[in-house]
Amino acid sequence: MTHRLAVLISGAGTNLQAILDHIAAGDLPATVSLVLSNRPAANGVAVARDAGVPVAVIDHRDHPDRETFDRAMVERIDAHGADTVVLAGFMRILSAPFVAHYRGRLINIHPSLLPRYPGLDTHARALAAGDAEHGCSLHFVTEQLDGGPLIARAAVPVRENDSVETLSKRVQQQEHRLYPHILRWRAEGRLQLTDQGVELDGEPLPAEGLRLDATP
Repeated sequence: MTHRLAVLISGAGTNLQAILDHIAAGDLPATVSLVLSNRPAANGVAVARDAGVPVAVIDHRDHPDRETFDRAMVERIDAHGADTVVLAGFMRILSAPFVAHYRGRLINIHPSLLPRYPGLDTHARALAAGDAEHGCSLHFVTEQLDGGPLIARAAVPVRENDSVETLSKRVQQQEHRLYPHILRWRAEGRLQLTDQGVELDGEPLPAEGLRLDATP
């Protein structure tokens, strides 16, 4: 059976587009069974509809609290039989019951080299700190914000004349390369989260994840 992905978005949907492109090219043996957005006007909704992918819009503002909103998402995601839930620019903190329900099936991408700079404004923070490198990280999601077990990271050098915009663009290019790569491991049954940590092909990954920087 084809591995089914539910992709959660809040914005432009650039990682969603990268995932769809890799599926279309035959590089990712999976299907997107659902795209779910908490923002009706998110550009990623149009990306999904243009690709003919099922779309659900569940506006968090229509729900009295986080738990009620998350239950509505769970109902819709489970109705589409997702094997992996993919957070791709989903800008909502998830409740503990949601995270527990999808334990080992919930993956996030974050625009920093975790554990550095969890949270927001990562590019500005890297520039302010004078970091020599910056990048993105993929991890399984736990209740700790941006603190779940790391799968892989990809770095880019920080250039002397970088702005938030230029650095963000180069990091995003790595996101678009890294996410489909790791999702292929999931689709092939190679990547798992166990009680001992993250395993690839039955072997434990280091706590810092794998470094999968682009070839210069």
